[in-house]
Amino acid sequence: MADNIKRIGVVGAGAMGCGVAHVCAVAGYDVHLIDSEREQIERALATINGNLARQVNSGKLTDDARKKALALISGSTDLQDLASVDMAIEAITEDEAAKRALYAKICPILKPEALLATNTSAFSITRLAAATDRPERFMGVHFMNPVPVMELVELVRGIATEEVTFETAKDFVRSLGKTPTVSEDFPAFIVNRILLPMINEAIYVLYEGVGSVDAIDVAMKLGARHPMGPLELADFIGLDTCLAGMQLLHEGLADNKYRPCPLLVKYVDAGWLGRKSGRGFYDYRGEEPVPTR
Repeated sequence: MADNIKRIGVVGAGAMGCGVAHVCAVAGYDVHLIDSEREQIERALATINGNLARQVNSGKLTDDARKKALALISGSTDLQDLASVDMAIEAITEDEAAKRALYAKICPILKPEALLATNTSAFSITRLAAATDRPERFMGVHFMNPVPVMELVELVRGIATEEVTFETAKDFVRSLGKTPTVSEDFPAFIVNRILLPMINEAIYVLYEGVGSVDAIDVAMKLGARHPMGPLELADFIGLDTCLAGMQLLHEGLADNKYRPCPLLVKYVDAGWLGRKSGRGFYDYRGEEPVPTR
C-alpha cells in the first residue's frame, strides 16, 4: 500500500467506481463507495461480491481474501463520509459540468492534505483541477474497463500537480497490482487517443461499404490478433461514449481526421448504443448477437 494512503473514497458507484472500489479493497485499503442513489450502491456491492466470487472460482483469490475485501468496503449516499479519506477518486459520469459541481461539494469536506483524483478518460486535468481548492494535489488516475481485469492505469498531471502527488499516485497504482503509464494532459490521453480513432475508422469502413460488420470484426481479430473486433468493442464501450470521445478529440485538437463518422452519429441518434441498449452494430436481444448491417 502507498504509505500515506490508508482510506480511499470512491464517488460514483457505476461500472468504473464499482471496479475501483473492488481493486482497492483487494489491495487492503478501507473504501468508502459513495453514490447519490442508495439503489446504485446496493447494485454495486452485489456486483463486487459477484466479481470477487468469480475471482475465487478462477483461483485468482482465496475465499478468505474475498471476505476481507468485502469487509473493507462500505457504501453510502452521504458525501460527509469523505471527511476521513486520504484520497478521493471521482468516477461519476463523463460530464465536465457535473464533475465541477461535485468538486465544489466535496472539497470543503476533504482533509486539507487529502489527494483528489479523477477517473476521466478524456477531459483536461488542468481545467478540472482549477475547479478545486487543491490543484497541486489533483491529478488524473484513469483506470481501464473492466477495472479488476485490466492491468493499465493512465496517470495524467495537470500544470499545477506537485511531484509528491504524482509519486504518491504512482505508488498507489502499483500497490493495486496495476501498471501505471504516464500521459501528458492532451485530449483523450494515450489509450483513447489511439483506440477511439481506430473504432471510428472501422465505422467509416462499414459506412463506405468496404466490409460488413462481421467482415470488419473477423478481419481485425484474425488479421491483427485483436481479442475483440472494433465494432464489437464499440458496442461494449457504448456508442454514445465513443461519439462523445471523438467529438472531444475533434474539438480539442481541431483536426478533421477526428471527425466522427456520420454512421456513428446516426446509431446514437437512434438510441442504438450497443450492449447496454440491446442494439448497436450487433443486435443483442436474441440468444446470440446478430450484426445489424
